[in-house]
Amino acid sequence: MQAILQDHSRIKIEIRHISLARGLGWGLLGGLTATLVMDIILMGILVAAGLPALTCFSIVGDTAANLFSLGVVGTAGSIPMGIAAHYLIGPLMGAMFGAAAAKYIAVAKVKALRMDSLKKVIILAVLYAEILSQPMLAMASILLRMTASEVMQWFGGSLVMHMIWGCVLGAVWSRGLRLPIAAIPK
Repeated sequence: MQAILQDHSRIKIEIRHISLARGLGWGLLGGLTATLVMDIILMGILVAAGLPALTCFSIVGDTAANLFSLGVVGTAGSIPMGIAAHYLIGPLMGAMFGAAAAKYIAVAKVKALRMDSLKKVIILAVLYAEILSQPMLAMASILLRMTASEVMQWFGGSLVMHMIWGCVLGAVWSRGLRLPIAAIPK
């Protein structure tokens, strides 16, 4: 009787406890990987559009310089500052996601809200990236006094790039912790 029930039942997935350190570590690695992938794609798009490949780093650097009143806005010195800011913020955001998601997995009681598949993790990572990036994007548009069309391009391009960032972060974090892709019936 027991063999018959086992042959006809669905596979059950038990989520194991994920330590905060493992979640944070894989989030940090995922954030770095996501930032690299996003930047490579962005640079390719900018070059294809006939713009300098480092345009985004220049905007980020100009924003940081304007924010801290360093007086390097619009100069070549803003590009290294933009690169440094980008590669500090991306992995740190990934680490925060990884730590929070590891904690969330441990306390999720409702099955529909559990992050027990790659798809759910990626959706959450994309939402996380889009929500967390909004204040930084708004700060750039305000401090750099962008025109309405520049603001639309800035937010539109950033939406796509941060969506890519969230997908890569979610995939790396999920695979690193070896979360299942989905429950497969026997």
